[in-house]
Amino acid sequence: MDPLIFGLFAVAYIASLILGFKKHSKTASAILFLTIIGLIYDNGVLAIGHLIGEGTLLENLNLGRFWIHALFTPTLLLFSLFILREAGIHIAFKTWFVVSFVVLWIVATIVEIIVEIRGLELTVQESYGVLSYAAVETASGPPPMILIVLIGLLIAGILLAWKKKWWWMLVGTITMTIGSAVPFNIGSDAATNAFELFLIITLLWTAIRFSKQKSTYYLE
Repeated sequence: MDPLIFGLFAVAYIASLILGFKKHSKTASAILFLTIIGLIYDNGVLAIGHLIGEGTLLENLNLGRFWIHALFTPTLLLFSLFILREAGIHIAFKTWFVVSFVVLWIVATIVEIIVEIRGLELTVQESYGVLSYAAVETASGPPPMILIVLIGLLIAGILLAWKKKWWWMLVGTITMTIGSAVPFNIGSDAATNAFELFLIITLLWTAIRFSKQKSTYYLE
């Protein structure tokens, strides 16, 4: 059942990408597309793993999942910065604020590569019908990179809710945080991916909401 679920997630992300291309007109949307493309790849590989079968090809495709996750997911910090600027939030135009988010993006990327990618060894894994390759050794708890990204999303979500009365980015981030922290024994490994999809939908909705708003602030 899980391969079908992951396939449906991939289709949902493709639909989101198409919608985004039709609606977007600013930097935040373009940055979000990187994450969406990465999630299309991630869910697509999980969906077709049992069709490809165990071997070098599937192992390399899954290795690509780890690298895309490491390089694309931290860009949500840049999305957070630019969506605040597009919404006209004054603090997002202050030099120290911009530098802080750029530094967080760089740190999150480097940390993910050091912690998750360096010395990575993959082993074949089959769970709920999904054939994939996973890390031989997995750390307990959420990866540091995810925590850094969630902090950035949370800051942006709070500012948008406070200054613009737009709650959806905050709702999506809180839901994703809870979904990552709480284990769900539902006979499927797709629960976290469902929370990811909800988060991306709220981020895309946020990007569309503020894509046509003109910002008049400059770096201070």
